[in-house]
Amino acid sequence: MTSAPRGTLDFRFGGRLSLDLVWTLAQRSWAPAELLATPPALARWLVAAGLLDQAPPVPAELLSQARMLREAIHRAVRARVAQTALPAADLTVINQQAQQPPLVPQLTADGHLARTAAEPAAAALATVAWDAVDLVANADPGRLRECARSGCSLLFLDTSRPGRRQWCSMASCGSAVNSSRYRMSKEAPPAEDAGA
Repeated sequence: MTSAPRGTLDFRFGGRLSLDLVWTLAQRSWAPAELLATPPALARWLVAAGLLDQAPPVPAELLSQARMLREAIHRAVRARVAQTALPAADLTVINQQAQQPPLVPQLTADGHLARTAAEPAAAALATVAWDAVDLVANADPGRLRECARSGCSLLFLDTSRPGRRQWCSMASCGSAVNSSRYRMSKEAPPAEDAGA
């Protein structure tokens, strides 16, 4: 596993906190790049994910727990997709994190939402674990999918009305596949006339 060179990869988000954490191991299927390489990277992700307003202190042990949670979620969701038994060790990791005190919503003086906790980074991870519990327990397994773009293995929850979404994101993978198909159709030799 490699660390992503600074500036070449950034966090991506698909709408579910638990899957967003899974997405922090970029290019998982062909050249894994660790986006949570350091405690400050995890702190930055917690802010980018909208869990916290400012980067909290992150002890090295919590970074290790975040990576363990990420991989447990990944395997649990894959098991759910395959409709097989969830790995016991992964259930333990997810459930232990979900038992920790989560972030508590609070109203600010200007009427906005703030999330607080005595240990914000640990509470944010507990909140992600809560989302994983909800996702694995309640999502339709037929709508949990792996991106259909070759080389992308990101898992996502299809919340589209028809339920036929194929890409982790239309803006990235869907657009890339459509562009590739368009280029290939323009480069293909013209079909011979049927009457010739």
